Amino acid sequence: MDFFSKYKRLFLILVFLLFVGGMGYLLYLSFFKPAPTTQIPTGQTTGPGGKLTGANVGPGQVVETTPTTTTGITPIVEPAIEATPVASGGLTKTSQLTQNPVLKPTLSGNGTDLNFYNKTDGKFYRLDENGDAVTLSDKVFHNVENITWSPSKNKAILEYPDGSNIVYDFNTNKQVTLPKHWEDFNFSADGSKIIMKSIGLDVENNWLATANDDGSGSKPLEFIGKNAGTVIPYWSPNNQIVAMYTQGVDLNRQEVFFVGQNKENFKSTIVEGRGFQPLWSETGDRLAYSVYDLSGETKPELWVVDAQSDTIGANRKKINLQTWASKCTFSDNTTMYCGVPEYLEEGAGLFPEMAQKTRDDLYKVNIQTGEKELVAIPEGSYNMNNLVVGKDGKNLYFTDANDSLVHKIELK
Repeated sequence: MDFFSKYKRLFLILVFLLFVGGMGYLLYLSFFKPAPTTQIPTGQTTGPGGKLTGANVGPGQVVETTPTTTTGITPIVEPAIEATPVASGGLTKTSQLTQNPVLKPTLSGNGTDLNFYNKTDGKFYRLDENGDAVTLSDKVFHNVENITWSPSKNKAILEYPDGSNIVYDFNTNKQVTLPKHWEDFNFSADGSKIIMKSIGLDVENNWLATANDDGSGSKPLEFIGKNAGTVIPYWSPNNQIVAMYTQGVDLNRQEVFFVGQNKENFKSTIVEGRGFQPLWSETGDRLAYSVYDLSGETKPELWVVDAQSDTIGANRKKINLQTWASKCTFSDNTTMYCGVPEYLEEGAGLFPEMAQKTRDDLYKVNIQTGEKELVAIPEGSYNMNNLVVGKDGKNLYFTDANDSLVHKIELK
């Protein structure tokens, strides 16, 4: 007798028992298992159709779900928030004014129109309040990389990727070529002079220098050597200061020094942080700036401080807004508008590219009191740069960092 024949009867009995057990379990599931109960978190109960309502329920309390018909019940739909045409602290209509990306928009000489460079066709335009654009010049400037406008806005320094620089006069349609080793330009308050870094082939030839607005009459001002990276050419509106430079005090503090045209011995000031970015007030008596704190979350913070020759360093205030000075603009000597990211990741001060996709809200700051208020949540998602306010205070213009188009918010 083989193995299978010997145990055949036992095998058939086991199969039969497994079959009967399986059928019995299926019958239990179908007809005899109790209905399930639903565990509701504290503070919630069930409503029509077993939906959670907001009624109070004690911790761990069990509520039976009793499905009911929802016929005739109209769901509650929250009304959409409508953007207001004028900024009033909430969602605000935001108008797109250009179809092509632009570079360095600025108020025109009349204080209401907007001058800008069109990256697509290489021409300069003036945009009026009605959105109509006219060319400032018929000349085409291909691939301009950076622009520095004169205060009168009738001249601009154009910088190209190959290091070439020109000054162009839109009134006379004339241009002057500047040396390639000049960089980081800034105009004087009256537009008659420029300041820049003159960077030689070796550090012994690196100087802070000034020249006339056409590039003539250049003269060295301060030797900057290997410290060129810490020097900021930035002419103050009151004509007292032409540049700043920073030196580290310790891991998280810097000392800011101010440079005049005649080797004045200005006081310095200490700033609590790194990554110093300055912004002059309209009359040059105060300085807004941003720094990031290495001992904290390394996010940019706004500050203001007195910066006139005899009051440098006085009345320093922290604004408690996490943004960069480059995202701010003054509308008058005490009022500043800033694009403030709704959220910044830790380390954004050290790596600004981390904030490239953030959505910004618009804040208004009184630099005398340090008070701030939310002015507008732009309708759409914008990373606000190049903020400009018209002299009448009616409109604020900005470009979105991701598409470089010009947008407008009505302030009043």
